[in-house]
Amino acid sequence: MTETEFLLWVRGPAFQIATAIFVVGIIVRILEILILGRKPNLAEARGSAVAGGFRTIITRTWPDSGTFKRSGFTLIAGYVFHTGLFVTILLFAPHILVIDEVLGIGWPALPTPVVDATAVITIIALVVVLLHRIKDPVLRFLSRFQDYFVWFLTILPVITGYVAFHRIGLPPPTLIAIHILSVELLMIAFPFTKLAHAFTLFISRWYNGAIAGYRGVNS
Repeated sequence: MTETEFLLWVRGPAFQIATAIFVVGIIVRILEILILGRKPNLAEARGSAVAGGFRTIITRTWPDSGTFKRSGFTLIAGYVFHTGLFVTILLFAPHILVIDEVLGIGWPALPTPVVDATAVITIIALVVVLLHRIKDPVLRFLSRFQDYFVWFLTILPVITGYVAFHRIGLPPPTLIAIHILSVELLMIAFPFTKLAHAFTLFISRWYNGAIAGYRGVNS
């Protein structure tokens, strides 16, 4: 298989397979949560479940002072690399063109040097998070194979994208193919690992907030 054939395969059949697994997997995960349902709440309502759900989604977006004081480093590093992933994935011109080609929607991109710098910051933040997890005895004890596997799948597309953009080491078609393949690996693993929290996060926050709101308790 030549470099061009490999790139065409990665952009064609491999991308279609990864997309199908990603979409079906996420739908199944969400349906699993919704189908579980919950027992009817027979207690007298003392507040609004809807308001409580929305309130918790908003308030949990930024941690309270106590949590920030206890885990400030972890929170800041987490916000940095999550923001970096958002910028590099959704505000980089070539990525927006791919999304436009697949979904038919697009939006303005950030200047390329800004995204390039953000990618470097994201890589550094992810490495720092890993080192902190390894160094901290509690985090190291709680960590399992999936935690490190998810970290690897997350940082790999950022590194391969940076290398492909700067054309380091290999011919451009091969670098682009490797980058796309790393993204497809992430997509395939997404529904079956902790990465799925990107979709289930707000559902769980809503659920907890709705229960608290119904009881008239702030969450």
